[in-house]
Amino acid sequence: MSAPTSHRSRFLLALTTALTGVVAVASPAIADPDRTPAPAAPLAVAFDTAAARYDVPRDLLVALGYAESRLDMHGGAPSAAGGYGLMHLTSNPEVHTLDEAATLTRLSPAALRTDATANVLGAAAVLRAYADQAGRTGADRDDVNAWHPALARYGGAHDPSVARLYADSVYDLLRAGFTGRGETVPGRPVAPRRGALEHPGGVGTLSTDYGPAVWTPASTSNYTVASRPGSHPVTRIVIHTAQGSYSGTVGWFQNPAAQASAHYTFRSSDGAVTQSVREKDIAWHAGNWTYNTQSIGIEHEGYVDNPAWLTDAMYRASAALTRSLTTRYGIPKDRAHIIAHHEVPGATHTDPGPNWNWTYYMQLVNGITGIGSGTVIATASSLNVRSGPGVSYPVVGSVADGVTVAVYCQAVGSTVTGPYGTTAVWNRIGTNRYVSDAYVLTGYDGYIPNVPRC
Repeated sequence: MSAPTSHRSRFLLALTTALTGVVAVASPAIADPDRTPAPAAPLAVAFDTAAARYDVPRDLLVALGYAESRLDMHGGAPSAAGGYGLMHLTSNPEVHTLDEAATLTRLSPAALRTDATANVLGAAAVLRAYADQAGRTGADRDDVNAWHPALARYGGAHDPSVARLYADSVYDLLRAGFTGRGETVPGRPVAPRRGALEHPGGVGTLSTDYGPAVWTPASTSNYTVASRPGSHPVTRIVIHTAQGSYSGTVGWFQNPAAQASAHYTFRSSDGAVTQSVREKDIAWHAGNWTYNTQSIGIEHEGYVDNPAWLTDAMYRASAALTRSLTTRYGIPKDRAHIIAHHEVPGATHTDPGPNWNWTYYMQLVNGITGIGSGTVIATASSLNVRSGPGVSYPVVGSVADGVTVAVYCQAVGSTVTGPYGTTAVWNRIGTNRYVSDAYVLTGYDGYIPNVPRC
């Protein structure tokens, strides 16, 4: 009989190299010689090793990585705020978690920027150091709810409301549960101990320009005070992808070193929105002064190379703002006036990127906002869900026979024959989740009225 173990004693032996993250685990006393155990996935090993070495709750590390990057290394490229890797180790004039990680782990900055195992180790080391400096004991370190102050410090925000927003986003993930890149963290009750951030000033202050938005002002070093429309009529809306997380982007606009800002930023998970610059003022977002003076800039949480960030909640919330802006400023609701950042003359950025669905977004802006529903009728116990509108796309899940699904938009894809005939229409039932309309009873033959086309 073995004693219960905590995350501190998960491994009998865990040795990690700087670049490969290879882990050696002691063999059990009795083993089946005919059975070859399946190797652990490299990312899972990275989290196991970092949690054991630095005594940080494993699920907390995974949730932090998911909040920052959806567990994506982004090929070693930095975020807009100078953060690297799936854990967003940062090196900018205000935040130095990359440098701190290098000191604590003795790994090179290059390894910390580009290798997933090193990146996770570095983040765990920094969090542990912050916990130690705050006087956390071993018992505290085992309690996931005790890590809120360390997370808030890790985010690097100076404004207490943004620091709390950053840490809260990690606990929101732990509460709801999530799956990504082979990692699954089930939801659980959480009650983070926020300390001084329990009642920070500014949390929940609403925008006076747009009711749904929270007001969290950017540094005055990052925008120009103006009196628009006046001599600078607002004639365009520029759509951006933040190349970073929601709270990280809001915090970056508060950093005087950023020399950048946008009027609004949207969150991927639920479409929450923060305003950083008043509409009358000129945000520095387009990389072209004329366009800056005549436009509203809207950022969206995520990265251009990862479609997992582009949720229906974010599309719909952003389109509602754009619809409001076009109405208030008399801007035509078309692609000549609602443009991508990369379409600005002289732009060096590629956002919002090839995964941004302009067809869907523009229909939402123009008021085609319905959400349909249907009942899945599968010929087996469940129906495959695919990442795109066609049988050539990977299977990413399933829905059981008889389940009712929401239909956010409909696309043309490969032709399928099912209980409801032969059709090329596919229904999007979630982010990158499609099922053939041949297997869904919606009450309509093909397209559902007032539901957008994907």
